[in-house]
Amino acid sequence: MADEVPASEFTKNFGRYEMEAQREAVPVSSHGQVVGFFVAAHEYEELRRLKGTRRSFATEDLSDEEFEAIASSRMDPRHDHLNKILDPK
Repeated sequence: MADEVPASEFTKNFGRYEMEAQREAVPVSSHGQVVGFFVAAHEYEELRRLKGTRRSFATEDLSDEEFEAIASSRMDPRHDHLNKILDPK
């Protein structure tokens, strides 16, 4: 990612950062805090497309069968080593 650019610098040299945004996101700061990112139009459209495909469900909307299937599911034994991460010390 590009180095952080102060908003005043960004506005003075918009053309430069417009070109840079075609390669990578440009973080823009104000008073030392990043307030946004300038990105190429295709990157923004991809983000919008991805956000539009996300879906979430409330557990209360699950049928009893779906709930039981999830509750009784088990991780593949090949991943048993990951249980150590969750074990209390």
